[in-house]
Amino acid sequence: MEIATFGAGCFWCTEAVFKELKGVESVVSGYSGGEIINPSYREVTTGRTGHAEVVEIEFDPATISFPELLEVFWASHDPTTLNQQGADIGTQYRSVIFYHNEKQKQLAETMKQQLNDEKIFNAPIVTEISPWQNFFKAEIDHQNYYQNHPIQGYCQFVIAPKLSKFRKTFQSKLK
Repeated sequence: MEIATFGAGCFWCTEAVFKELKGVESVVSGYSGGEIINPSYREVTTGRTGHAEVVEIEFDPATISFPELLEVFWASHDPTTLNQQGADIGTQYRSVIFYHNEKQKQLAETMKQQLNDEKIFNAPIVTEISPWQNFFKAEIDHQNYYQNHPIQGYCQFVIAPKLSKFRKTFQSKLK
């Protein structure tokens, strides 16, 4: 098993997407990249802790590769907006890959460059690619959020459409 850590805006959306992939054993919502030890959701949402909302993904590389996870990562959010995904604004919602080893770093940087060279997006990708330093699991009410609150407004209007698009695009990779 290997670990990948991605921030793509609100972790509720990111978690919902990656949980559906074959080869993904677990997805945990949390915080990475900041200086405070074990921050709370309330602290992180201020944007003053330096943390990003992320998911830590445990995956089987024999079933799904890190490049395949990157492909889903790039496609499941807008990596061209700095510190913002939709209405979620602040450094805590930044697009970020926290790499766990040099191979992940190289793969992420290479794919980012290829996407920019091919002008896949209408603007340059601003995704941060940084070494993993820490991960703090979010509070229990933030785990499996979409699964536990499917009729909540944010889930209906933000996560559900994102999941629908994802499922169409990545149908062959779904559990």
